[in-house]
Amino acid sequence: MLKLIIGNKAYSSWSLRGWLAAKQSGLPFEEITVPMFDETWEKTRQGSEFAPSGGKVPVLWDDKAVIWDSLAIIEWLAEKTDHARYWPEDEVARGMARSMAAEMHSSYANLRRECPMNLRKQFPARDLPEEVTAEIVRIMELWAEARARHGDGGPYLFGTFSAVDIMFAPVVTRLVTWSIPVPRFAAAYMEAILHHPWMQEWIEAAREEPWVIERYETPAA
Repeated sequence: MLKLIIGNKAYSSWSLRGWLAAKQSGLPFEEITVPMFDETWEKTRQGSEFAPSGGKVPVLWDDKAVIWDSLAIIEWLAEKTDHARYWPEDEVARGMARSMAAEMHSSYANLRRECPMNLRKQFPARDLPEEVTAEIVRIMELWAEARARHGDGGPYLFGTFSAVDIMFAPVVTRLVTWSIPVPRFAAAYMEAILHHPWMQEWIEAAREEPWVIERYETPAA
């Protein structure tokens, strides 16, 4: 059976991506949550199960194979099951979806820094730095183009739930947590993501977690 090591569900955006990827595969997997930044965190992440990842989550073990990056986990599971579970069948749509997923993977550092994920909070709206606003505008543009060009057949970016939705799911939660206004089409997409049964399962579990990381519990000044 696959084994997936994740961090706190309330805070760990990359863990959410890895977990959604595992759910999308349809394969059974064992889930192990390692609380981030508690008194045992440093020792735990130096253990053999973490070693290949450099101490980061998520980590997927598939027998002797270890995959430790969310996008790599998506690709591993797509190869193991069916690429159509993760990527659009249409070549043009697939090219755009892969580009969007890769951009999400490598970009938006300002949004990540200023608006960390916290599924148990909703902070009042505030003025955001220009560089954060620019990244949000870029995301809205990508979402709008994907929905306009390839969104027929369902409420997600490329119609049906896919890898690119997995990659952007934590962004959806950030926009809610930080009360960031979005256009109507984006709000509809966000509703679809948040009401997906797997997202509901993750959010419910996040709210039940006993761990609190103080740095994520108050907005920056």
